[in-house]
Amino acid sequence: MTDRFDIIVVGGGHAGCEAAAAAARMGARVALVSFARDSIGAMSCNPAIGGLGKGHLVREVDAFDGLIARAADHAAIHYRMLNASKGAAVQGPRIQADRKRYKDAIHTLLDDQAGLHIVEDEARALTLDHSDSVTGLALGSGRILSGKAVVLATGTFLNARMFCGADIAVGGRVGERAAQSLGDQLRARHLPIGRLKTGTPPRLDGRTIDWGVLEEQPSDGGDWTMSPLGPGRAAPQLFCAITRTNARTHEIIRAGLDRSPLYTGAIGAQGPRYCPSIEDKVVRFGDRDGHQIFLEPEGLDDPLVYPNGVSTSLPADIQTALIRSMAGLERAEIVQPGYAVEYDHIDPRALDASLAVRAIPGLYCAGQINGTTGYEEAAAQGLIAGINATAFAGGRAPLILDRASSYMGVMIDDLVLQGITEPYRMLTARAEYRLRLRADNASTRLTSIAQAVGCLGSARADWFNSRIRVREALLTKLEKESVSSERFAEAGVDVSRDGSRRSLFEWLRFPNVDAAAISRVSDVFDNVDPALIAEIAEDAHYAPYLARQEAEIRGLRANESVPIDPALDYRAIAGLSNEMTERLERARPETLAAAGRIRGITPAALSAILVHAKRRAA
Repeated sequence: MTDRFDIIVVGGGHAGCEAAAAAARMGARVALVSFARDSIGAMSCNPAIGGLGKGHLVREVDAFDGLIARAADHAAIHYRMLNASKGAAVQGPRIQADRKRYKDAIHTLLDDQAGLHIVEDEARALTLDHSDSVTGLALGSGRILSGKAVVLATGTFLNARMFCGADIAVGGRVGERAAQSLGDQLRARHLPIGRLKTGTPPRLDGRTIDWGVLEEQPSDGGDWTMSPLGPGRAAPQLFCAITRTNARTHEIIRAGLDRSPLYTGAIGAQGPRYCPSIEDKVVRFGDRDGHQIFLEPEGLDDPLVYPNGVSTSLPADIQTALIRSMAGLERAEIVQPGYAVEYDHIDPRALDASLAVRAIPGLYCAGQINGTTGYEEAAAQGLIAGINATAFAGGRAPLILDRASSYMGVMIDDLVLQGITEPYRMLTARAEYRLRLRADNASTRLTSIAQAVGCLGSARADWFNSRIRVREALLTKLEKESVSSERFAEAGVDVSRDGSRRSLFEWLRFPNVDAAAISRVSDVFDNVDPALIAEIAEDAHYAPYLARQEAEIRGLRANESVPIDPALDYRAIAGLSNEMTERLERARPETLAAAGRIRGITPAALSAILVHAKRRAA
């Protein structure tokens, strides 16, 4: 039996949900394939969304009318703006979610999406034609789905194994199977496959924690949310708490290292540097007297608590001992021990900038299969893969976001050009143009692009079109209305009485002139959304710095317009070292600018590539 679809998405995690929903919003008939419908939208590890760099990705996916931000607001039981004391460019919105509410929100959003069909089955193998192009997917039941493109969003499930001390089980998540047949097929196609490792902490019974002795971390005040189109702060807010490892904790861990699969050699794959296991923390940072552990509730009606910072694969008895060595946890009960997962991933340099696998036309990959870690990185890749798979199926040009436009563009560029040696995590430091890539202006930067590719629902389109009209009118007023320094001073604003007269937009660059100060001398902000006012105020504040970057960005985009033949023989170019040649062959950069971003490629090498490419084109 064959069922016909335009797009087939394998995996119901954050990447798969965004890929399927984006394709359906663009009018495709979509099949979302998952082992079990109930596991779709599950938060496998930390019940949190956002953070430094990650919050930017969430807002950018939301700007394309994605799911993650709206579901996060529905489920949020704790809001926190990280780096709140620093500039807006490096602030990271983060929420703690109720797991059940989050999954329920994702299910509702998927069920409401026309053209999206959920298929409960095992993805056994890709079906290919004589030219190795994708034609669909064979399922474990024997059913065949035909499709013009397939998105693999398999998370940690490809040939996955779970480790807890000496106990080893096949599976990508407790109680769920591994995708072995599909993983074996990808290896048999001679794709560059590697292994990575991730882990999760034990889950604690919150009723056995002594909350009274712990430092509380309340939810942020205010009313900011992850999405302007979400339900607002829909759930009651809870506090998190902080405890800390100590010398006794570290002693317990060191004594158990001979039983840790990370140190016995049972796990050989590399784990995430920025989210290491507690074993790695104690070994690598032996001079530290302790590490902060954040105790994060998993739900409003769920007693489970997630001890953020205690990811481990140590045996269950050692986990109990180390947990109970910490303040407030002396009588804590472990409901589910922590464990590590080792799984297959594809070298992302086998992909192009659309997230298509070069060797198999019609195949796209998104999420942890590409060597990343985190819900937010997965969701962003899923969105882009879903859009580009749909563009491919319809014979349209792919959507390529560059480093100056978005954190999504930064991440994909990093992956497909540099590859990975450990699970990739988004950080604000990775974005060289981060002053313009703020979390608060994601819609202004990206929603018009989403609209152009047909990725917006009607509610988002109406909201955005109205917002742009208000924004443009407000900017016009701010630039036209001028005010003297004397008027500000008379209104109690601390500015120099130097007789100067400037537009309100220019005044916003001054350190003591904020939106409240403007409102003392003008009614320009009356009846305007506070979030839009804050965004424009930040635009004004950063304007001089952004102007200095414009020439650099023009140069970047000029070089992005110089294509490089994907079949270019780099070994025929004189002056390239063996190391340069190997890196260029793995990455296959599509433009001169992309070649220049590959590590170790010198300006002289770029000149040689450009000359050679021009000779071939002549």
